[in-house]
Formats: sequence, structure tokens, C-alpha cells
Amino acid sequence: MHFKLRTVAVFVVLTMMISVLGTLMATDKWVMQKLGGIPAASEAAAEGEGLSEKEEAKLGAVMDLIEDKYYKDVEREKVINGAIAGMMESLGDPYSVYMEKDTAKHFSESIGGSFTGIGAEVTIENGKVVVISAIKDSPASRAGVMPKDVLLSVNGEKLEGLQLNDAVSKIRGPRGTKAKLEIQRAGVNKPIRLELVRDDIDVETVYASMKTDNIGLIEIRQFSKNTAERFAEELKKLEDQGMKGLVIDVRNDPGGVLPVVLAIAEPFIAQGKTMVQVEDREGTKETTESKGPGRNYPLAVLINEGSASASEILAGALQQSAGAVLVGAKTFGKGTVQVSYDKSLGDGSLVKMTIAKWLTPNGTWVHEKGIEPDIAVAAPEVYKTAKLSRTEPLKKDQIGDDVSSLQHMLNALGYKTDRTDGYFSESTEKAVRQFQQSSSLPVTGVVDNATADAIEKGVVAWIRNPANDVQLNKALGTVREKLKKAS
Repeated sequence: MHFKLRTVAVFVVLTMMISVLGTLMATDKWVMQKLGGIPAASEAAAEGEGLSEKEEAKLGAVMDLIEDKYYKDVEREKVINGAIAGMMESLGDPYSVYMEKDTAKHFSESIGGSFTGIGAEVTIENGKVVVISAIKDSPASRAGVMPKDVLLSVNGEKLEGLQLNDAVSKIRGPRGTKAKLEIQRAGVNKPIRLELVRDDIDVETVYASMKTDNIGLIEIRQFSKNTAERFAEELKKLEDQGMKGLVIDVRNDPGGVLPVVLAIAEPFIAQGKTMVQVEDREGTKETTESKGPGRNYPLAVLINEGSASASEILAGALQQSAGAVLVGAKTFGKGTVQVSYDKSLGDGSLVKMTIAKWLTPNGTWVHEKGIEPDIAVAAPEVYKTAKLSRTEPLKKDQIGDDVSSLQHMLNALGYKTDRTDGYFSESTEKAVRQFQQSSSLPVTGVVDNATADAIEKGVVAWIRNPANDVQLNKALGTVREKLKKAS
């Protein structure tokens, strides 16, 4: 299979995209330029005190005790790695982590856009593995994994309480293997069980198209190293075709590389206007101003709960410095900047550490708050609906989350029920019968596996139909209204 101008990537099953895309990455060079010369890790170690003799003696004593007294033999490297991981964990920051050699390798690949797995980005919050977002058209996305989902277990192995690296190692696996996930979702009483197949995924980061009335649409799925270049190519194509207005879609985009998002924002922001502020631990703020020409056509940005980090920088910059209208739902709320340090460790491992906050042009820190849209448009409820568990056929007078999911699905497909609270009512049975009849299935009013498969297949097609994307249609309509007012 060949993809022109695309990156064919293989997603690590919730792998080190956990650390890249859910993280806003910056290079040492960029940080030194913006924050007045913060030294790289090797320089800091040379200039700082490091460990005192007393601290070295304490750590050495514990190592000696483990090797001499522990009841079984231990692997020395594993203990050292655990000590370093513990240091990072003590910071209480889910975005500051230690990665052993193999994990660090996947991390480096992910910055360039090469992954393997199911295509979901996660972080650790209070000891729990929490989803930032699932990349569009990935196995995780198709299975219905949602932002803020908590991953409880994979293939029967619990994830809570594990360090990020350990959780990742349990979730990763070769292409074609299954990952059976148990998920806790807000508003759903029982854990959701999903079975995903790890696969190679085409993860081109930029998709563009021209809509009616010469309104362009550019979707950014993540901010990898080549994303700014790809965005510039697609933007030029649309402008050459006579584009009159633009919608940029960063829904479920978990973020990526900081200089990349600034390169994307700059053409829309007039010279001298602020794109982002970065604040160090001393409270020193460095402002990055645009050198771009700006654009004179109307602009809207689509956001939702899965828009994190770099996506939020883009939304905030374009809203506050380019007059863009934000449409959709409140963003994830991730307002810190990370740098990875590998050279000083010397063995292929690395430390990724939060070194600063980022602020919107007007100085707002969005961390754990998110950015509110100018025009709030909720996604249809069926977007958040869990797949049917198929533990038993669903029929009249049953109660449960599966029935509630069924009712949301039927309503989306046009088979109206009188309720969505999880009670299998007479109206729900009637809707099931109507669906079965129109789908050439046995008309029983009972949801067996065949009916469940058909309903879910219909829902997938419904969701993929742009006519049903109320957020996108509102953004396009907003740009059209601006064009009419300007004419």
C-alpha cells in the first residue's frame, strides 16, 4: 500500500504517543532561545550540585541492602531504572517521566509520526490510565474509545497504580493481536468492555477539502514534525482554488511539537501580534510574536474534549490574535511544555520533563480548565455511546447501560424511542422491530447478535456522514455568515 505525501505509521497500543502527542514537546534549542538560556540536562548537571555525599551514600546503602539481603536475586539495571522512575513520579506530574531504552526509542519514533497499536493517547492521572483522545479512523476510534475514559485493564491485567511505562508495556503488542480493554466512563454504571485489534494505520496528519461556497476545511489530527509543511501545502492549494473562508478542525487532536503549531498559526496572525507566552518556574514570561502576514478571510476552529496541548495553543492563538471563532466543546486543558533529555543519560534512555507553562496571547493558563468555545455545539449523544456488550440478548423490560446505548443508537438512526434511560420500554421494542424489518432481519423485537451488529454498523455509517456532523456544519455556517456580512 502506498500513500503519496503521507506518513504510514504504526500506532503503539497507547504507546509513547502517550508521552508525545498528549505532551507539548519543545527542543532544548527552542527553550534556550525563548527562556533566556535554560541549560540542557548535561549542562545543568555539570553546573549544579547533583547528589551530595550523604545522598549518594544513602542511595548506595539501599542498593547494597537490596543486593545483599533481598530474598532473591535482582537485576541491578532494573533497580536503577526503578529508582529514576520513582524520582520522576515524585514530581506528581503525569507529563514528566523516565523512559528506558526501548520505550525511549518508540518515543523518538512517535515525534516523527511512526507508531504501532490501536491509536489512542493516554496519560496518568491519580494512578489511573486516562485517555486524552483516540486518533480518527484508528482501531480505538472505531471501537468508541472516548476522551476521559479510564483504562482499567487490558487482556485481564489491571493498569491502575502502574507507572506509565509499565502500563504501556502491558497494552502494546504486535499487529493483528487483540487488546481486550475494560473501560470506566463517566455516566456509565458498569465498566465497558471493548475488543480491539492492533493494526497498521495511515496517520497522515493533515486532510483538506473544499466545501460549498468556497469554504475550505483543513483537519489536523496531530502535530508531528512534518505537519506544518503539510498544512502549508494544503492551505496553498485551497487558496489557489479561490478559497473565501476556512475551518480548521483540531477535534480529538492530542497535540505534539510546539514549534510546529506556531508555524501553522503564524500565517494567520499579523506581524507583531502574540501567538503564545511561555512562563518558567521563576515566573519569567517570554512572548512569541508573529512575523506572518495575516489573512483577510473569516476563520473558524473546531474544538472538543479531545483537543489538547498544541491544539489548544492553536485555538487560543487564532481566537485571540486572528479573530477566529471557536466552535464545538471545551478543550482538554493541558497547559505545560516538556523537553526530553537523553544525551546525558548515555544509554539510550531519556527523561522527559515539564519545564514551563504556556499561556494564551492574553495570558490565560488553560491547564486543567480547557478553552471554552465561542459557539458551544455538543456532539450527538450517540458519539459517546458505548458498544453493546452482547453478554445476552436485549428484550422488553430489561434495564441497564446496554439498553441505554441501544436507545441512543436507534434514535440516531431515526427509529425513535420514548426514553434513553436504559429501560427497555414498549416503544423501544417497537423501534427495534422497525429497524429489523427495514434491515431484512427476523422481526422479533429482541436484540440478538445479528441485530446488534446491524445497528452498530448503521451507527458507524451515520457518524461518518458529514451531514450528521453538527459541529462541523455549525462552523461552516458561521464562516458563511461572516462572508455574507462582509459582502
